[in-house]
Amino acid sequence: MGAPRPRATPTARRRRAKGLVTITLFLLPALVLFALLVLAPILIASYTSFFKWNGLGGLPTNFVGLDNYTRLLEDPVFLGDLWRGGFLIVFSVVIQLPLSLGLAMLLNQKMRGRAFYRLLFFAPYVLSEVITGVLFTMILSPDQGLANQILRAVGLGAFESTWLAEPSTVMFSVFIVMTWKYFGFHMILYLAGRQSIPKELNEAAAIDGAGPWAQFRHVTLPLLGPTIRISIFLSIIGTIQLFDLVWVLTAGGPIHSSETMAITMFQFGFKRTNIGYASAISVAMFLISLVFALGYQRWVMRRDIEGAITTMRDQR
Repeated sequence: MGAPRPRATPTARRRRAKGLVTITLFLLPALVLFALLVLAPILIASYTSFFKWNGLGGLPTNFVGLDNYTRLLEDPVFLGDLWRGGFLIVFSVVIQLPLSLGLAMLLNQKMRGRAFYRLLFFAPYVLSEVITGVLFTMILSPDQGLANQILRAVGLGAFESTWLAEPSTVMFSVFIVMTWKYFGFHMILYLAGRQSIPKELNEAAAIDGAGPWAQFRHVTLPLLGPTIRISIFLSIIGTIQLFDLVWVLTAGGPIHSSETMAITMFQFGFKRTNIGYASAISVAMFLISLVFALGYQRWVMRRDIEGAITTMRDQR
């Protein structure tokens, strides 16, 4: 049997108790805000989702059980929201993020005006979603919009479209606006990740005869893995919760063809005063985000998280 562990002295116990009090005092404001702004809304939405309630006249009393959730599974608009969200997620991961990665690698090279180009590509992300939506509403206007004017000027007038007013083109238009708005953010992530890779690794690969593509594929890309995984995670979570940009562009139209879950929730909650059903949609959004986040961290980011924890332990 091992030797008994020595008992802490009164001074050590007082020191530990003082440390716990200090930690608690520092954490308390954040915990209070988290409880009021995150936990309380989740609990309230979960409670009201079991009622048919218009949000007026005191607390809800018309208990309907799981009817609101059953309605979700039969609502073609909500099911369409899931499909449209999946569409934006796939296109973001397949097109937007590789574009951001390619620009980051290009802007990591030595070139004249590199700082200016970085600022130029990052600038759209600084703009608010409302400003971006208003700007592209004018650009994609079917009459005097810049997009159709450019097509006419280069002799491609046959490709003119109503863009945001046509169900067949509205989701592609929304994706283009999303890409313009957010690719700069992911570009900066990849650029920061690339600059954290020691130059000696690429120099060693070049000495061994590896060309630029081989260096990128076998050295840079694997070491950018944690950054890429974080970028994908943020892109998917942001798409699931997408609201303001699409609301300004189309308000979910035409004929629900660009609605997202957040817009459907807003429509039922504030325009149709069906708080119970809107709460059920919000709970569904929360569960989808939670399941994805936990699954992604468990199976995709597991090595990154374990590596970060190990590093922190080594530094203690």
